[in-house]
Amino acid sequence: MAQSTSACSIPGPFVKATKEELVEQLLAAKQASGKTFNQIALALGVSNVYAANLFYLQQQLKPDTAELLVKAVPGLTSELVLQMKKAPARRFDPLLIQDPFIYRMYEAIMHSGEAMRAIINEEHGDGIMSAIDFHADLSKAVGSNGEQRVVMTMNGKYLPFLEQKTDINTVFRG
Repeated sequence: MAQSTSACSIPGPFVKATKEELVEQLLAAKQASGKTFNQIALALGVSNVYAANLFYLQQQLKPDTAELLVKAVPGLTSELVLQMKKAPARRFDPLLIQDPFIYRMYEAIMHSGEAMRAIINEEHGDGIMSAIDFHADLSKAVGSNGEQRVVMTMNGKYLPFLEQKTDINTVFRG
């Protein structure tokens, strides 16, 4: 995992911990539980990518889900759960692109991104896919030659670009 310099304050006996240190503690609790992200996701009723994002502090743990998470991963301390409930600082870590999997994901989007955008434009009009109202899931499949394959589903709300009409502009100019 890439180094992070952002510090998060933790109430209690801890003074400060970096995001990386918190993630290490969260992943240690997950490992101690013996559960996979898929198993945790099933217990929470969320996608496996969302469940994993909780442990990497990329999604905010909601109160109703917190109770289920503590049951699924009993090693989570109240301090860690408190950190997971905070709105995350979602940043791009430039070192992340050096991970081979992440680089290949980037490469796949770079190779097919224009074609995907063209298809979205043909089917929906001028717009984009939301990364906020967004669901992602990963699963396994077997290819036609018997090889293992990765299936990635990205399901995002379509957001059309709007014509900026003056009569619906909420900014007062007067």
